[in-house]
Amino acid sequence: MATILAIETSCDETAVAIVKNRQVLSSIVSSQIELHKTYGGVVPELASRQHLEIINPCISQAMSEAGVDWQGIDAIAATCTPGLVGALLVGVAAAKTLAIVHHKPFLGVHHLEGHIYASYLAQPELQPPFLCLLVSGGHTSSIYVKDYGEYQLLGSTRDDAAGEAFDKVARLLNLGYPGGPIIDRLAQQGNPKAFELPEGRISLPNGNGYHPYDFSFSGMKTAVLRLTEKLEAEGAIPVADVAASFQNTVAKVLTKRSVKCALDFGLDTITIGGGVAANSGLRKYLTEAAEKYSLKVYFPPLKFCTDNAAMIGCAAAQHFNLGHTSSLDLEVQSRMSVDRVMELYQ
Repeated sequence: MATILAIETSCDETAVAIVKNRQVLSSIVSSQIELHKTYGGVVPELASRQHLEIINPCISQAMSEAGVDWQGIDAIAATCTPGLVGALLVGVAAAKTLAIVHHKPFLGVHHLEGHIYASYLAQPELQPPFLCLLVSGGHTSSIYVKDYGEYQLLGSTRDDAAGEAFDKVARLLNLGYPGGPIIDRLAQQGNPKAFELPEGRISLPNGNGYHPYDFSFSGMKTAVLRLTEKLEAEGAIPVADVAASFQNTVAKVLTKRSVKCALDFGLDTITIGGGVAANSGLRKYLTEAAEKYSLKVYFPPLKFCTDNAAMIGCAAAQHFNLGHTSSLDLEVQSRMSVDRVMELYQ
């Protein structure tokens, strides 16, 4: 059973974990939310600098809490794609340096594969095949998990990611950053059926119908802008109702598309990954749909929904057990489709 030191620095969390297969021995996450809140979003240069400042203390703390020394580490892993290049470089450089100094194998890990593995951490019985709905600030995808390391991208967003749409709508409503948790809390006080918003569909190239699995959230965001302008002109904006209506529409769209994917491909299990997996509206809709269509749905614990290194370590452990390692010449990439993960290994 492999013991992995894993590093995650793809965006605005500096995370380090020690993972033994699917057992998390320690998981340290240092969030940069307060740093970026003033700017209403992540500032890449500031994120990279903060990673540089905090990465070494996080590594020391993770090893101390896990009660392991370097002899007890079998391999060192880091997220290498996709993400902010400057941020990724910090984690990958740290991992490669440790691998060289301590004579350990290095593994580069795909960030989205990490989110898929977050469900494995919570559900030991989970086995492929299944559908994974990945929803975060940077990604919204429906992924057919055929086997370990074998993925097929069925649907993805054509514009804004779901989490990005939450942040932008929160900004329109002057709610602050990050928008997802704020809108979720406010939506509990509002009427989800107060306003009808467009669900966003992608026309097929021949104009004959719509793409059944892809997502689009930019039109929904624009509709909220027009709605708030109209309401403001009439007097006041019922912010809780707008938040509830927006969240309700997003949750419905994500549920409809992912359930259709599962049914069309004969899958009986759906897992959720990414920060938006913590959203109460999405959890409600998916749970109800699972009951209706006799599907199993797995949500990772809230601590594994947002970016963390435990999920990266879990993915790395699986690859290491299969004999996969990465070259020290492996470079970070800002973008890479999840169905190309095996290109990271030799």
